[in-house]
Amino acid sequence: MNKTDYLVIGSGIAGLSFAIKAAKTGTVNIVTKKKESESSTNYAQGGIASVLDPEDSFENHIADTLKAGAGLNNEAAVEILVKEGPQAIKELLDWGAKFSTFADGDGNSQLELGIEGGHSFKRIVHSADLTGQAIEEALLEIVTKDPNIKMFENHTAVDLLTEHQLKKQSKNINCYGAYILDNASGIVNTFTAKKTLLASGGVGQVYLHTTNPSIATGDGISMAYRAGALIADMEFIQFHPTAFLSKKRDKDKAFLISEAIRGEGALLLNSRGERFMLGQHPLAELAPRDIVARAIDKELKASGEESVFLDITMRDKDFLKKRFPQIFLKCLEEGIDMSKDWIPVVPAAHYLCGGVLTDTYARTSIKSLYACGECACTGVHGANRLASNSLLEGLVFSSRAFLSASKNLNVSELPVFPDWNKEGTFDLKEFILVQHNLEYIKRLMWDFVGIVRSDQRLSMASKIIKILTDEIHDVYRKSTISSKMIELRNLATVAELIIKSAITRNDSIGLHYNSDHPDTDFSKLNIVLQTKRKPVFKRLN
Repeated sequence: MNKTDYLVIGSGIAGLSFAIKAAKTGTVNIVTKKKESESSTNYAQGGIASVLDPEDSFENHIADTLKAGAGLNNEAAVEILVKEGPQAIKELLDWGAKFSTFADGDGNSQLELGIEGGHSFKRIVHSADLTGQAIEEALLEIVTKDPNIKMFENHTAVDLLTEHQLKKQSKNINCYGAYILDNASGIVNTFTAKKTLLASGGVGQVYLHTTNPSIATGDGISMAYRAGALIADMEFIQFHPTAFLSKKRDKDKAFLISEAIRGEGALLLNSRGERFMLGQHPLAELAPRDIVARAIDKELKASGEESVFLDITMRDKDFLKKRFPQIFLKCLEEGIDMSKDWIPVVPAAHYLCGGVLTDTYARTSIKSLYACGECACTGVHGANRLASNSLLEGLVFSSRAFLSASKNLNVSELPVFPDWNKEGTFDLKEFILVQHNLEYIKRLMWDFVGIVRSDQRLSMASKIIKILTDEIHDVYRKSTISSKMIELRNLATVAELIIKSAITRNDSIGLHYNSDHPDTDFSKLNIVLQTKRKPVFKRLN
């Protein structure tokens, strides 16, 4: 048994920034599935949105966020995000994060601010096109040197510890930590903690094409759901419009072509060289992502082509190499010179706006369990995330999680939980079964629950996922536990949640578009799924 004050599941911007603050008040264990830097944060290219330009205002940023979210945002959470944003950026700078700068007229260094789709002002702080990596490196530098923090790499969270494992009946559910699998040894250890933070990232791997890393398998959301937490807005999956269509066909993670490229003037063209975003939206290529993704999807279905194209050949090579060094190099590896050639792009699953329902201090419906980052549903994003608000959300709400979690640390002695019981299980030799079911789920979600949905496709998906989920859970109960089996179980759970949410919302709004119900019913409330898997309606504000 491993006891600590705080248990953090995940090592992205939310988990690491929380750990840095928490370590000043107690001991912290961080559990991460792969290498330290393997997180969605590390792959974030664009930057962090915050009001830093004197000509910009909090009101502008709030208005842009609400507009992108189609009005389904929790306005209180949006206001907190925006107003606490500049302080969060300052903290990152104090922690050593390096952002792109320029010299003003007086020779003073100023942060270089970019603009992306849906923003009315330049407010994107970035580090060339490697913003996430720059932040991750700065945070890890602090975390690895702090004696109060222990990092457990190559470990996978299995289930949260609640009254369930103690076989106790309780009106209110409490979280006391988690069972954690050591991937190398195959041993499941008991990690108890006074406060537990889920910062486990998104669900991108539930889709055939995604920009997410291979570890984005919805673990935190699935564990919280099984433990009885409220889950919200799972139908709102953001598909990034422009993932590079690789000749190498990397199935695990599509390479993202940052929206910042369109912010710098790139045009979207079809195979005939026509700008198809003109007339689709007043902002054309800088329209919100859901509109751009649907326009590309429509274009591809009409033409039968594999991709559309981004054209940024109007900018010179020196500028492109400096502004987008990683993207420029990646394109060259694929035989594309951005300064001369069009970039082939397709949509890919990118970001989940829903997740574990929280309040404005990241508290879930389970006591002593917090959630931050992409696995959480703060209500900030509503029906669609505004570009570059995600890293800011992770920073702001992890800070608020710490303010709440650091109180009442002197709780009574934590319960003693039974060791993980593997009695009656067997070693699963046929891993082809796991791989087959995994690929089946990915194809099912891509074909039936993708950018454009319909009643018939959702109904079919619901029937198929139930059969698959029952089969997967049966194999899970009988087989010796492994990280792949855990991930498959979790992906089946989040697939079921996404499908249930999409079926319950029978209109179209934001990222959820149903071709049988193309209009928006603004009287709809945000959908919350309870542990009994019966949908109820509840406002987020």
